[in-house]
Amino acid sequence: MRTVRAAILISFFSMAGWAQVSSPNSTPQASPAVTVYSRFYEVRADIHKYASFATLPLFATEVVLGEALYNRPGNSGLNSAHQAVGTAIVGLFVANSVTGVWNLWEGRHDTRRRKIRVVHSVIMLVADAGFVATSATGPDSRRPNFDADKATHRNIAIASFGIGTAGYLLMLLGRH
Repeated sequence: MRTVRAAILISFFSMAGWAQVSSPNSTPQASPAVTVYSRFYEVRADIHKYASFATLPLFATEVVLGEALYNRPGNSGLNSAHQAVGTAIVGLFVANSVTGVWNLWEGRHDTRRRKIRVVHSVIMLVADAGFVATSATGPDSRRPNFDADKATHRNIAIASFGIGTAGYLLMLLGRH
């Protein structure tokens, strides 16, 4: 009678999901390792996430300002606004690079979604390099090759925006 009660209880708990019963011939499945994150990881993740919301609006604003300035060089108001938004993009990418790389390092042992996190990181670091190159190639109207410089600057900027947008969308849409 005792054996019957034990079998009934084991069946009940097993069906309810409260206990797992394995047959002697089955191999136990290894559960994934649990990665414990620090409180600072969560703070950095929040900073990274909320700062990222500014990415696409800043890109769009910079494209509009840059095109207007490309077509009407010498407009000091447009130039100032273009430089201010460009500086904001650089600041955003510095903040997100620091928080992202730091969290990538802290979560290096976490196998969940590792591939997408690493690919996102590489793409965004390439975009970072592009923004450095964009800044370095900013045209100077006092130079004789101004038109070539502004075309180079614009092309690098647009390529960097495209790469950054791809990395942004990868992480945004790859959450599921």
